[in-house]
Amino acid sequence: MACELDGKMVIGVSSRALFDLTVENEIFETQGVEAYCAYQVEHEQEILRPGPGFQLIKSLLRLNEYSKGRNLVEVIIMSRNSPDTSLRVFNAISHYGLPITRSVLVSGASLAPYLAAFHTDLFLSAYEDDVQSAIDSGIAAGIICTERTAQVIPMPSQQIRLAFDGDAVLFTDESEQIFKERGLDAFEENEKIHAREPLAEGPFAHFLKKLSDLRNELGRENCPIRTALVTSRSAPAHERVIRTMRSWNVRIDEAFFLGGLEKKDVLKAFGAQIFFDDQSVHTLSAAQAVPAARVPYSSSGGMHGLKQAAPM
Repeated sequence: MACELDGKMVIGVSSRALFDLTVENEIFETQGVEAYCAYQVEHEQEILRPGPGFQLIKSLLRLNEYSKGRNLVEVIIMSRNSPDTSLRVFNAISHYGLPITRSVLVSGASLAPYLAAFHTDLFLSAYEDDVQSAIDSGIAAGIICTERTAQVIPMPSQQIRLAFDGDAVLFTDESEQIFKERGLDAFEENEKIHAREPLAEGPFAHFLKKLSDLRNELGRENCPIRTALVTSRSAPAHERVIRTMRSWNVRIDEAFFLGGLEKKDVLKAFGAQIFFDDQSVHTLSAAQAVPAARVPYSSSGGMHGLKQAAPM
């Protein structure tokens, strides 16, 4: 297994991130796991509709068509479903022609131990505790918005468009904490003083670097991947960001230093297939226009707020 996944971009995605399981999740929340399982088996032949992460996953898998005889991307279903209730998900995967063959099905248990075992680079799920565990383990992960999310519309250009917030996503929240504790003036002064010092790597730094390596392998001229930084920073706090990217040898295609302006319209104009941000106020707003996922802060105390595990 390790040899097969070495050198690939490995994406773990939950069934609720990939498909629309709104009705099924409501049954689980209101009637319990047995009612949920019975419903899934009863509706096994009904094809699930695409969910908030569907277009991104479909586009990432299409990258394998650009490679020269080597698959660059591996998508693995990582679900709290039981094997017995998973057939509906696999029927939908087959229906949409997604080349996904591997899965992790844990019957409501935690997925956390298996993320590293499968060399996961990015994990998308609607279940916060699993995403929190991934972040605490140093794996890029996002809690995908399943409510108020825009209808998924295929990109005419067939490009893969990913947008990232800066502080607490690509970078650590060290500078953001200065803003929260001492205000905007102190934040900007700190960034001016340290403008030539690279920002420390955040939870998505490794993923962005691997994405950059993948782009280089495909060749920049014809590469379908396009990235954007959409941040509340503005001048003079922009310089440190640009110099940090240089130090990482990473080139972002588009950057928006918004100075606190609304992000939703910019993300819609960019055509993001997903947007990662650490603040729910931004992800909930963005999800009205594009798929969005919240990146939780690292927790030294491990998982918190535990509740019954949803089988999604």
